[in-house]
Amino acid sequence: MGTGRCIISTRCGHMADVTIIGAGVAGLWAAYALSLRGITPRLIDRAGAPAAHGCSWWAGGMLAPFCEGATSEPAVIAHGQRAAADWAEITDVYNTGTLVVTLARDRADLDLFAQRTEGHRRLTGAELAALEPDLSQTGREALFFATEAHLSPRRALADLTAALAARGITVEQVEVTPQDIAGTVLDCRGFAAATTLSGLRGVRGEMVMLHSAEVTLSRPVRLLHPRHPLYIVPRGDGVFMLGATQIESEQRGPVTARALLELLSAAYALHPAFAEAQVIETGADLRPAFADHVPRVVQQGRVLHLNGLFRHGYLMAPALARQAADFLDTGLKGDLFHAD
Repeated sequence: MGTGRCIISTRCGHMADVTIIGAGVAGLWAAYALSLRGITPRLIDRAGAPAAHGCSWWAGGMLAPFCEGATSEPAVIAHGQRAAADWAEITDVYNTGTLVVTLARDRADLDLFAQRTEGHRRLTGAELAALEPDLSQTGREALFFATEAHLSPRRALADLTAALAARGITVEQVEVTPQDIAGTVLDCRGFAAATTLSGLRGVRGEMVMLHSAEVTLSRPVRLLHPRHPLYIVPRGDGVFMLGATQIESEQRGPVTARALLELLSAAYALHPAFAEAQVIETGADLRPAFADHVPRVVQQGRVLHLNGLFRHGYLMAPALARQAADFLDTGLKGDLFHAD
């Protein structure tokens, strides 16, 4: 197989240059998956190499397939279980598990979460204190998902970009659409592809970065708050990623005052010391999602869309890229493959 060329499908059997548009987590993983098959694609992004923009930059980085099972389809759970091992080939992955916590008054919420998920065990107060001493307040209930993991998204993007560069693949800064490119195109532009990809919508998410010298956490924590569910992910050196709102809106723009108030109120409920934390960064973007919230590879002629990652970007990008590469290499259509 020649460099930069592959079979678009065994059915049509023609050869085409491969271009990937979009260098977020989906596009970078698509390039990496193709490079493992001996294909060197052209990789294009209107902003160049990953920078401080887009859903990939603002992600939580939780590799938590079982927790996502509370609200996600089985495909997300099944494919997501491989994500930590995939990412560990490229960047640091922290295999410290996930905690889901609530106050005793909200025990029914924790019971329901436990019924909807697997891969966890219930913790006693002493067990919770041993795992996370700063969360050992009286009356706290918890589930521990020991096999889950997390990573630092910004470090992961840099490491994945470096891994591609070592394979001769760099990001070109050009603004194009699939119609501007000849040959096979992998469209990984996220919500920017909504004008041509039916059923794709934007779901607004808002996040906050905090710094606190008074709180120490070793793993992601999800708080089942009755009004403002929260996740908080430690980034090291007293920095925490706090997220995320989920609003059915395609309006862009900075974090709203309401979102900031809700997120900080939930953080305070998790630990009062967060009231004294410094707000060091805020961000908002639109997560691309299909109605069932399952990412997919959608074929439109010579264009393959890798899209609909919703809040599962780092969890599902390796699986989505692998199925696209399988199709281009062998014609195999996996369970995430759809024709439009």
